[in-house]
Amino acid sequence: MARTQADILLEQFNSTVDKWISYLDDYTLEMLCQRPNMQSWSLGQVYVHIIADTGFFVEQIKICLLDDRNGNETMHDNAKAMFTRNSFPDMPLTNPSNDLNSKQPASKEELLKGLVLIKNEVNRLYSSHDLSRSTGKTKHPGLQFFNALEWLQFAEMHKRHHFRQKKKIDDQLLILKQRGQ
Repeated sequence: MARTQADILLEQFNSTVDKWISYLDDYTLEMLCQRPNMQSWSLGQVYVHIIADTGFFVEQIKICLLDDRNGNETMHDNAKAMFTRNSFPDMPLTNPSNDLNSKQPASKEELLKGLVLIKNEVNRLYSSHDLSRSTGKTKHPGLQFFNALEWLQFAEMHKRHHFRQKKKIDDQLLILKQRGQ
């Protein structure tokens, strides 16, 4: 049986979540909560952000699967370019809801549980619905309208986009460690 676009997107989604899960083994809670500077999130805050935003994206997938409203609406041209590249732009993005003093994780287990719950929910939705047949769309706050499959792709791209931020945080913390700070 030929793999569909939905199959490929689910595989990419699972792979990206699994990477974030495996990275948890490389850090203590103290390391996850260390901010490299006052203008940067800690890696723990990045995890909290990813889990919260992906939870929102999963809720949008559910709405699209259950409601056919907004089927004729389109995404913003910037979103079209991102989806064509299957990648966010390689630059820091601003989001008014991203507070530099956002919540730190209480434990590594909290982060692991959040990632596993999201992965399981997406896989449950995938096994019980044909995401590619969904005609409903919901509105992204800045990029206009996505259908269920587009929300899945967006969720994966978003998590992958934060790999660059993770590397920058890791690099900055390594420099601080080498300086004895």
